[in-house]
Amino acid sequence: MAGVNPYIQKPQIVKATQPFTITFIDEATGQSREVCVDPATFPLGHIGLEGSILDIADAAGIEINHSCGGVCACSTCHVHVQQGGASCSPATEDEEDMLDEAPDVGPDSRLACQCVPNGTQNLVVLIPKWNRNQVKEGH
Repeated sequence: MAGVNPYIQKPQIVKATQPFTITFIDEATGQSREVCVDPATFPLGHIGLEGSILDIADAAGIEINHSCGGVCACSTCHVHVQQGGASCSPATEDEEDMLDEAPDVGPDSRLACQCVPNGTQNLVVLIPKWNRNQVKEGH
């Protein structure tokens, strides 16, 4: 389902070269889950930018809504990077334009599909309670 948005410039990112952890907090349930990311072995490159928060969450089985398929064409993967944001790729103008459409935007807001940690810090990521697609299709 991943792809590339041909209408935006791909951001400059620095990929992680060392292991780090991301603690995902689901605001709807209050549950948290720590994911250890070792760039040498962690499966990346499936959705959003390679190594993005969305890519990592997807590989770990953590649901973050992403209606556009992770190509920076909507704001449904909006999350709050509560700790470790300084280690993430800077937001592009295209990402900031999409965040303008998101609810509850704050200084720690990022699109999970565009935010790529470089591995120098551990992260704490809050998945807002409104970030849930309640409709599920059967197989």
